[in-house]
Amino acid sequence: MKAMILAAGRGDRMRPLTDRTPKPLLVAGGKPLIVWHIERLAAAGFTELVINHAHLGEQLELVLGDGRRWGVHIAWSAEPPGALETAGGIAQALPLLGDAPFLVVNGDIWCDWDFRRALALGLAPAHLAHLVMMANPAHHAGGDFGLDETRTPAQLTLAGGGPTLTYCGIGVFHPAFFAGVPRGSVMKLRPLLDAAIPRGIVSGERHTGRWVDVGTPERLAALDRELS
Repeated sequence: MKAMILAAGRGDRMRPLTDRTPKPLLVAGGKPLIVWHIERLAAAGFTELVINHAHLGEQLELVLGDGRRWGVHIAWSAEPPGALETAGGIAQALPLLGDAPFLVVNGDIWCDWDFRRALALGLAPAHLAHLVMMANPAHHAGGDFGLDETRTPAQLTLAGGGPTLTYCGIGVFHPAFFAGVPRGSVMKLRPLLDAAIPRGIVSGERHTGRWVDVGTPERLAALDRELS
């Protein structure tokens, strides 16, 4: 299985830190956020990584190179200025990801979810996506989706009055999930999920460990103190 790290965002909420540094290269606990991912992916057995970039992308390539120092190979998916959003960026990278299900990780999070689960999980035949969900943090109290854990595997549901959870920015996807997204188009992931969840093709699981959406300088500083 290949893994894709999403690293093309501008990181406006992190300015001025991201004016000269791409958000995934911001440091917490003595190393860039994206390096935490690469090290944990390598330890879990992933050897083929795809990383997209747009804002200050040349810095990412310069710092990370081809990945050999971590025992992985990094293929780069460059995007135009402004980037292509999540679904657009994944669709753009599909030729690098191949025909099998792949893991996607947001480059601006810190999470202790065991990436080996993705290798063991794969995807059930009837599913095209599997999302890792968390209890809602204070800064996202409304959550994203429901999770019907009475079914096996658990099924994502659209929020509609019941309890919700927050998408961690970690998921396993089949390439067919992005079949309707033209290469080069700008598209968010949420509309694809909103259309797919009622069709019963998106499963999910609840993560109860540590997760941080590093979306503000304050949360980055707090994570740095924790990891240091």
